[in-house]
Amino acid sequence: MDTLIKNGTIVTAEGRFRGSIGIEDGLIAAIYEPGDEPAGAGTIIDASGLAVLPGAIDMHSHHREGTQPGFEYKDTIHTSTLQCAAGGVTTSVAMPNVTPPPNTLDLLRKQFAIYERDAVVDWNFNPAPTILEEVPALAQQGIAAFKFFMVVDTGRNYPHMPGIGVHDHGRIFAIMQACAKANVPLMVHPHDQALMDIIEQEFWARGERDALAYAKAYAAHDGMIWETAIATLLRLQQAAGCHLHILHTQTAGSVQLIREAKARGQKVTCEINPWALFLGCDWSAIQRLGSYALSYWVPEKNVPGLWEGLNNGTIDIVATDHAPHLAEEKEIGWTDGWKAHTGTPSTQFYLSMLLNAASEGRIPLSRVVEACSTGPARIFGVQGKGRIAPGCHADLVLADLDREFEIRNEDVLSLCGWSPYAGRRLKGQVMRTIVRGRTVYVDGKVVGERGYGRQAVAAYAG
Repeated sequence: MDTLIKNGTIVTAEGRFRGSIGIEDGLIAAIYEPGDEPAGAGTIIDASGLAVLPGAIDMHSHHREGTQPGFEYKDTIHTSTLQCAAGGVTTSVAMPNVTPPPNTLDLLRKQFAIYERDAVVDWNFNPAPTILEEVPALAQQGIAAFKFFMVVDTGRNYPHMPGIGVHDHGRIFAIMQACAKANVPLMVHPHDQALMDIIEQEFWARGERDALAYAKAYAAHDGMIWETAIATLLRLQQAAGCHLHILHTQTAGSVQLIREAKARGQKVTCEINPWALFLGCDWSAIQRLGSYALSYWVPEKNVPGLWEGLNNGTIDIVATDHAPHLAEEKEIGWTDGWKAHTGTPSTQFYLSMLLNAASEGRIPLSRVVEACSTGPARIFGVQGKGRIAPGCHADLVLADLDREFEIRNEDVLSLCGWSPYAGRRLKGQVMRTIVRGRTVYVDGKVVGERGYGRQAVAAYAG
């Protein structure tokens, strides 16, 4: 065989055990009991003292680079996938708010071409289903899902460009019907703009426009804008029958709505993002960092319900919502939070944040694997990914669960050059990342080649 990984502790969604992994032609050929490994492997990797996990599948990342110039100064497909390699993400799935947003077959194929040229790890892309007649052809491209933002399409160029924002309930229902017919999941960023229009005007009338006001506005009335949007989406899904995947789960009320929908047998899944568990859920962090900590504020009373929902599977997966911006695009938030670009870079460190949480007893390690690897592959039909089993892609992460390290801005591989988590110490560090049998990160350096990544084809089974 090509490679043998020996002496490690294999961690799966079912548990952990000692064993060795044989790799041939990019696939896991066999798993051996310690001492039963065959001789003659071309390369032997000693994983003594390390955990061997399936590579993370990040279903929600903003890679910024489109087929026309626009926002690649924040990050490119190449630099985004460098961060993936360093952070143990072996498959990264991108969102459509790039220039121009891919919502036609021609634009999607052009977007694919950039990944084929530049990606270091495997990838997929979620196009926008906002042109209904394009949905059947887009669905045939091995995509994992469609995605739109439940916002009013205002025509501005960022973050919700023309062609990806849909707030009209009739259009949402029609899109859901088209996705159900095409048998491809639909991701939706929930939002109630009609309510937000009223809420934010009240803040502005009081002269409150800074990052703290922005945070409070989006969390106002116990997260009303999120929960009314989610309730609407769940009712429309019930009628349309599509697989609805809800993004940005961040309130205890949202978790309850989704739990009840699942109990009714609705085809609904959801995700949570690292900022909801480790950053935006701490008001002192928002006071200290302002817009650098936003995404959104998650009032602390929601946190127990979010962890409970993640641990019991109501929240199905963790995905990064990786969203890099330059410092000057955040600095303006100290005076006007509505002008600051929203989102935080996270893909380089999110797996370690979850490993650290596991070390603290907040989540079982097996649940981390399920939420970051096995679950995403199963839910979205990503072929050959997410498991350590014969026949699966040899997408593996070797991690030292006891090693502590500090997140530093100088180590950030994003073009933005900063992390809102800088200064934090984590326990659980990625030591090696392997994609389809080839090491792409080791000894603190990305060694994967530009263009090695290929599409992680999805074949959704429903």
